[in-house]
Amino acid sequence: MKTRDLLLGICVMAIWGLNFSVIKLGLESLDPFLLAACRFLLSAIPLVFFVRKPNVPMAIIASYGLLFGVGLWGIVTLAMQMGVSAGIASLVLQISAFFTILLSAYWFGDRLYASHWVGIGLAAVGLVCLLALTPGRLSVPGLLLVILGALSWSVSNLLVKQYRPVPMFSFLVWSSLFSPVPLVCLAILTEGYQPLEDFAAQVDGLALFSIAFQVYVTTVFGYWAWNKLISRYALSQVAPLSLLVPIFGLLGSAAIFGEAIGYGKVLAAVLILLGLVLITSAQWIRQRSILRPSTG
Repeated sequence: MKTRDLLLGICVMAIWGLNFSVIKLGLESLDPFLLAACRFLLSAIPLVFFVRKPNVPMAIIASYGLLFGVGLWGIVTLAMQMGVSAGIASLVLQISAFFTILLSAYWFGDRLYASHWVGIGLAAVGLVCLLALTPGRLSVPGLLLVILGALSWSVSNLLVKQYRPVPMFSFLVWSSLFSPVPLVCLAILTEGYQPLEDFAAQVDGLALFSIAFQVYVTTVFGYWAWNKLISRYALSQVAPLSLLVPIFGLLGSAAIFGEAIGYGKVLAAVLILLGLVLITSAQWIRQRSILRPSTG
């Protein structure tokens, strides 16, 4: 991966890590599903009137919108309502990186070397350590829903890799059209019509900031850049970058909410970073080992 693209990917991970704290700010005022619905509604409108339809079938655009907006964020939000804390959800969601690597190896034939497996092992240990050190409630049904959300994210990554939509920005905008209505329906199913009736009265400055950040920074810019990287590189190179999200999430929580990090979480973050270095450098390591002259 080119240095410029790697730095872009790290920048996106920093945004996504901070995004969990920004979502938490918005949830102080708004219903979770309505907050997510606003995110995707404003990601689509009015931009959809100014960008041309991408060069992929509408069924693929709709599938991505449903997988990403509802299968990922709708299901994860529902899991949080069923007892999974935001911190636990943000960590478990990152198993999507492993799903994506394995599915890509099966679907696209991406080669996995020994360095990939060692890196995956280190990152997995680090992720489990972070999970154990993060306070929050666990609900088995809710946890299964987060894992389903992670799988939805992985499948949406495969769709982008398979169809390589152009222009990518247009694809993101058009696919966002298919998320708001199902999310509003989920809000009604779980809480009735009360959140809709109270919506206007509950929108305050923090909620508006949370919505704007999620729409224009996290979704429009963040996922545009992410999907560009996915279409350009092997998924085994790009997907592991998402393992940086909980690390930036910890830093964001410390900066915004004053939450302590602790030495255990620092050690877990180091394991994730080492694993990430091995995964993203696997092909280079393989080439070096082949080119290294034998001795004796």
